[in-house]
Amino acid sequence: MNDTNAVFPEIVISGTGMWTAPYVITNEELVDSYNRWAQKYNTENARAIADGQMEEKPLSSVRFIEKSSGINARYVYSKEGILDIDRMRPKFAERTEDELSNQAEIAVAAARNAMAAAGKTAADIDAVIVSAAYTQRSYPAIAIEVQKELGIDGFGFDMLMACSAATFGLHRAYDSLMAGTARCVLAINPELVTPQVNYCDRDSHFIFGDVSTAVIMERRETCTAPNCFTVLSTKAYTSFSNTIRSNFGHMSRATDADPYGWDKLFHQAGRQVFNEVSPVAAEHIRKHLASHDITPQAVKRYWLHQANINMNKMVIKYLLDDALTPDKTPTILDRYANTASAGSIIAFHKHNTDFSTGDIGVICSFGAGYSVGSLVLQKI
Repeated sequence: MNDTNAVFPEIVISGTGMWTAPYVITNEELVDSYNRWAQKYNTENARAIADGQMEEKPLSSVRFIEKSSGINARYVYSKEGILDIDRMRPKFAERTEDELSNQAEIAVAAARNAMAAAGKTAADIDAVIVSAAYTQRSYPAIAIEVQKELGIDGFGFDMLMACSAATFGLHRAYDSLMAGTARCVLAINPELVTPQVNYCDRDSHFIFGDVSTAVIMERRETCTAPNCFTVLSTKAYTSFSNTIRSNFGHMSRATDADPYGWDKLFHQAGRQVFNEVSPVAAEHIRKHLASHDITPQAVKRYWLHQANINMNKMVIKYLLDDALTPDKTPTILDRYANTASAGSIIAFHKHNTDFSTGDIGVICSFGAGYSVGSLVLQKI
């Protein structure tokens, strides 16, 4: 029997933090490198290309990148190797099993910033969720490594949900807090994506950058931070699609496939994704708002997934029948590029301090799966 008089706890976001990678690669640098590689490839394979046995590699341009994506530059953890036409991938020094992993390192940096913003110490937190497009190993979980490094007594686990990982991770945090299995949750998105980029593919070599974001979510009665948002609710949706994919995994060893073949790296049917995901994301947001009797026009700000400026324009067009504006829908992908799940959290982190009590905002991410996740927030 359901208790219709049950009182549910109020869940809040009380702090966010981020780590920005130390190096920048501009479109000009990336195009120069890719084009030199493509010209070398075409020269070395000229006969096979002429005989129709191989396809010529097309050249790229800054105009093509900016028009198709809205990206101008990206931050990267390691710049070495990416622009080297004899390598075309970042170079990382392998760490020993006794050293902190690269992904835990950037997760911890973002986490400490979020903890400071929320006024929390390790003793206040009892759950750590690392939710990202990729983790650099299968086990032990990066979240448990982060938990140990921060001195948190509790539990941690990893989640993989591609570009929706941040909102799906916050969904899990919200559920834990509502259920009482955690008092305060640290959700982190250490997006170390550049190792999975195919820098030899004109249509995707420019898309991604590295970053890490973190969010503190807790019950309102424990919140002491000055800038807080109530989470009115969360909503998630998935529908299987193969249009965005990466096949990298331990099964490659058993199938004798090339573990670093093109299909093991990020690849997508970009135009199909654009046409299919945008209306799904817009309708998802509309239904989520409607569950609170909120119209899309009543929302002060949409912190959307930062994959493609044209996709976000279409989402806003569907929702509001209006053009995308920096105040209504802030864009960070021009400087950060697509940072997988972290993009919407970067937008929220950088653009929320001008809210007044009662103002409504929506965090929404969408991507491979297909998957869409959203949170409706209200400023306290």
